[in-house]
Amino acid sequence: MALKHKLILASGSPRRVELLHQSGIEPARLMPMDIDETPKKSEHPRSLARRLSGEKGEAAFAAVRSDAAWQGSYILSADTVVAVGRRILPKAEFVDEASSALHLLSGRGHVVYTGICLITPDRKLRQKVVETKVRFKRLSGRDIEMYLASGQWRGKAGAYGIQGLAGSFVQKLVGSYTNVVGLPLYETMLLLAGEGFDVHAGWQEG
Repeated sequence: MALKHKLILASGSPRRVELLHQSGIEPARLMPMDIDETPKKSEHPRSLARRLSGEKGEAAFAAVRSDAAWQGSYILSADTVVAVGRRILPKAEFVDEASSALHLLSGRGHVVYTGICLITPDRKLRQKVVETKVRFKRLSGRDIEMYLASGQWRGKAGAYGIQGLAGSFVQKLVGSYTNVVGLPLYETMLLLAGEGFDVHAGWQEG
C-alpha cells in the first residue's frame, strides 16, 4: 500500500484552500506564516514572489521540524504579487490604498506573479514562479466606488480578487487564471507529483 503523505499549507488563504480542494487535495494543516513582506530596494516583482514563498515555506518547516506528528509531511507555500511594470502594488488594507491601485490598473495591463515553494519529506526545496498578464477595462468612477464599497479588495494583492466582482473588470488574460486567484494549479500539481506526492489520492468516489 502506498504511503499517504500529509500536506501542510503554509497559508491561511481561503482561495488557496479552495483551489487545492478543487484538485482533490485536503491539506492536513494550515499554517499561515507571519513574515515581513516588504520588498527590498529595487527588488523585481518576480524575485519578491519567489523570495516570500520560500521564506514562508522555510518558516513553516522550522515550526514543525521537531514535531514527530508532522515528520514526513510536504510543506507548500505561495505568495502572489501584482505589478505594473516594476511597480509592486501592496496588499490593500485601507480604502485609499485600494482606490489608488484600482485607478492605476484602470484601462491598462499588469502582471500577476505567484511564487510557489515545496519542501519535501527529505527536505528538498523546490520553487517556481508563474506569471499571468491581465488587462483591465477602463474603470468608471462608479465601478471603483461600488467595488470599494463591496470590501472585496481587503487584503488582496493589487486590491482585487478575480474570482469575485472584479472578474467583470478583466478585458484580457494571458496565462493561468488560477495563478491570479492565488495558486497556479497546473504548476502546483506538477511540482507535487514530481516529488512523489499522490495528487490523485482524493479523486476516488466515496
